[in-house]
Amino acid sequence: MASNRLTAESRAQALSALEASTTPSGELDVLVIGGGVTGAGIALDAVTRGLSTAIVEAQDWGSGTSSRSSKLVHGGLRYLQMLDFHLVHEALTERDLLLKEIAPHLVRPVPFLYPLEHRVWERAYVGAGIALYDTLAAVSPGKRAMPLHRHLTRRRMEHKFPDLAHDAAIGAVQYWDASVDDARLVATLVRTAAGYGAHAASRTQVVGLTQTSSGAVNGAVVVDLETGREITVRARHVINATGVWTEETEALAGSEGGLRVLASKGVHIVVPRERIRGDVGLILQTEKSVLFVIPWSRYWVIGTTDTPWTEGLVHPVPTAADIDYVLDHANAVLAHPLTREDVIGTWAGLRPLLQPGTKEGTSSAKVSREHTVASPTPGLSVIAGGKLTTYRIMAKDAVDHAIGQRAAALPSITQDIPLEGAVGLRAVRRQARTWAKRFGWTPPMVDHLLHRYGSNLSEIVELCEADPSLARPLEHAPAYLRAEVHYGVTHEGALHLEDVLLHRTRLVYEISDSGLAALPEIADVVAAALGWDDATRQAETAAYRDRVAAYEAAAQQPDDAAAAQARLQAADVAGMVPLRT
Repeated sequence: MASNRLTAESRAQALSALEASTTPSGELDVLVIGGGVTGAGIALDAVTRGLSTAIVEAQDWGSGTSSRSSKLVHGGLRYLQMLDFHLVHEALTERDLLLKEIAPHLVRPVPFLYPLEHRVWERAYVGAGIALYDTLAAVSPGKRAMPLHRHLTRRRMEHKFPDLAHDAAIGAVQYWDASVDDARLVATLVRTAAGYGAHAASRTQVVGLTQTSSGAVNGAVVVDLETGREITVRARHVINATGVWTEETEALAGSEGGLRVLASKGVHIVVPRERIRGDVGLILQTEKSVLFVIPWSRYWVIGTTDTPWTEGLVHPVPTAADIDYVLDHANAVLAHPLTREDVIGTWAGLRPLLQPGTKEGTSSAKVSREHTVASPTPGLSVIAGGKLTTYRIMAKDAVDHAIGQRAAALPSITQDIPLEGAVGLRAVRRQARTWAKRFGWTPPMVDHLLHRYGSNLSEIVELCEADPSLARPLEHAPAYLRAEVHYGVTHEGALHLEDVLLHRTRLVYEISDSGLAALPEIADVVAAALGWDDATRQAETAAYRDRVAAYEAAAQQPDDAAAAQARLQAADVAGMVPLRT
């Protein structure tokens, strides 16, 4: 296998491979555009079929929708109301595969309560639906990944969630789903793909598509946003997995065909764990969407909204109205209402909502109610729709569609490919006890490390053995070790301070100051790992401070237009360039 480390050096090597693709022996089989969960899954699927593969992402890995989801791996209870049993079974199968085989360190079971307001008919109706949910999960091969659902009396419900208002429900049904740090899942997929030989380059924007004289797409023009260097890439198959950017990327081919995608904004808020007494999550129906109250480590995640977004696609932001909407609906069932002062963080993400039908002249295969693969022009495949849980199925369908008849001889095998950190997990869990004693790590810290790195915790230990100062927690963000910041650069491809604070850690919303107090120490570690001079370190620090200030200003605005304008007051560290349509 190739190196699975994502570094500045591995990125440079990937760019060199892209440059060499214009030679007869260097042409790629597959070029993937988009480094979210779908694109990362496609890269892993393609390279493990034996196809020479490259993946490029205009910003950091998973920096768009795939780091701003509800962080749930679930079957989708709401699809049962639509009688879409196949879709629910497919998602539950993928959920359980992630839990048991592919990423047991990253994906963890979470119990949820579905509160009931009516004693007889609602308990029967909801109970039957969740029983069917469990039954569809049981169809998956092997031992059950989740416990069965249970009916709870009001007293038992209050024991599990004391801060549920007494008049909010007469009882509940408890069922199980799973959660995942979405950004870590993406980074882990990219690392795994790189380990099998995929060329991976972040901060590398596709600005144009190249075509033969007959109009078939045969590659792309990319710009290294770190240096401004332009590279022409040749590939037999180009796959567009850019989510809400789907139509903009399709337009680079100059074709009228393709998929139609609309952006819908979903907002989540974060409150400290001690602010709500409860050991399980909640799922609540609202007039517009489903609201989840999700227990997550040291805090609660509450969301989401579902509103059209018509501003720029790079920086979706929550407004004051969005935050109040989430608070109001959570407070409708909480015994002790939350206030804006309780909110320590927020995020907004854009769902790529696939619109009915495809553009005229498009060859498409609607392989799922949730996602569609299409070919607006020969050589270019486009996938849109779907959700995080079924990324692997989406990736399989996209590669099958791209390579056509070759798929029969080169079938997908990703159902049998554990992700980085999954192999050897049981052994490392046992070894972690010794490491904890050596470095003075508490049980919560060990659990945190195993959940984030799995068996790759041994690599964190190696860093700490080489430099004992890395074994210390960050002074102003003690949930993380200094080694994790270093590891984000030396193994996970972080190029900027914001990559560390937004995606390798989640300090941007996990603590009330967005990590500003910890910023000098984090900058010291990153600067040493990347060899920054003082000027670069100061510029990176100032850029992150400006970003935090702009985001906070946006969250005070009354509407999307004003919030988007406030966010744009902070410049990007590696801004995107205009497309060549």
